Amino acid sequence: MKIARLSDLADKAACPRLVVKVGSSLLVGKEGVRRDWLEGLVAELAAARARGQEIIVVSSGAIALGAATLKLDKGGRGSLADAQAAAAVGQIALSGLWAQLLGKHGLTAAQLLLTLEDLEDRRRYLNATATLTRLLDAGAVPVINENDSVATQEIRFGDNDRLAARVAQAARASAVLLLSDVDGLYDRNPAEPGARLLTEVRGVTAEIHAMATGGSSSGMGSGGMTSKLQAAEIADLAGIALVIGSGLHAAPIARVTGQGIGTLFRPRRKAGARKAWLGGRLRLKGALTVDGGAAAALGRGSSLLAAGIVGVDGDFQRGDAVAIRDGEGRVLAHGLAEYDAAECGRLIGRQSGEQAAILGYAPRSAVVHRDQLVLL
Repeated sequence: MKIARLSDLADKAACPRLVVKVGSSLLVGKEGVRRDWLEGLVAELAAARARGQEIIVVSSGAIALGAATLKLDKGGRGSLADAQAAAAVGQIALSGLWAQLLGKHGLTAAQLLLTLEDLEDRRRYLNATATLTRLLDAGAVPVINENDSVATQEIRFGDNDRLAARVAQAARASAVLLLSDVDGLYDRNPAEPGARLLTEVRGVTAEIHAMATGGSSSGMGSGGMTSKLQAAEIADLAGIALVIGSGLHAAPIARVTGQGIGTLFRPRRKAGARKAWLGGRLRLKGALTVDGGAAAALGRGSSLLAAGIVGVDGDFQRGDAVAIRDGEGRVLAHGLAEYDAAECGRLIGRQSGEQAAILGYAPRSAVVHRDQLVLL
């Protein structure tokens, strides 16, 4: 049974495993933790557990909480050092808060702090999957946040929207609910007259991306509508539904599922687990630019051969993840390279029969094999 409408998020049969992401501006206000609101949300999560659903929480708020304690300017986001220090202090308070409130409903909270590398490296990704699965089997509620105290600007998610989608992939969840400061995706800036809330989206196209604005309206979080659409693309690859709903109201989950106020991104496909992981990667080591013939062949399910490559960018090794793009710069696919960047540069445009003489050894069948490639 697949999720076809917003009300299905509250249906155990349609949504046995749900990831709920809570943004910083919802959890922390100008006066501190919005405790009354959070207690209401936890009651909703407990109700979902009571009807047989498994719940994973992705919670922002550590930096905001720590910044208040340390009295740091700009909400702790004035510098990377401030953010790391604020996160180190705030994460203790944040995890304790979730443990206390879930405990009132007889639920056990489990903390997981993840970095981008934990979900980009295949072995560590599988370890995270195993941990999440065991916690859920044991009846715990995993509460996950990015490990901001050690993450750097170069190796971080940067927002918990995309983290939530990657966690949903790892946990094989049915759906992701992003609670934010907006009702969902509008066809234009919601401040403009006549802006219309889209209740359902099938596929995040260029037209859909054009509707998004980049920043967080609260100024407290790091995400915006663009990051939410990127999260929807990650979820789509794994066949996972994603919903954007407002958390500015009491009982926000009931508002989404009962009143139908939100945007449902229905997945169009479901790649295999490995390909979903590959397609959802946020860090790529390089890029291969291909000609029109190679682009068409990829669309038919073929591997990428050297003859179709017209450009090589980046410094990657064999086995690294690379983007495959057309001449206009559009990313067509992600794949694992069978050659390093220098070898790819030597093989540009060459036929298979020439490659052994160029490289000095028998070449592999493709630069990116179709089994290690996922179309986007």
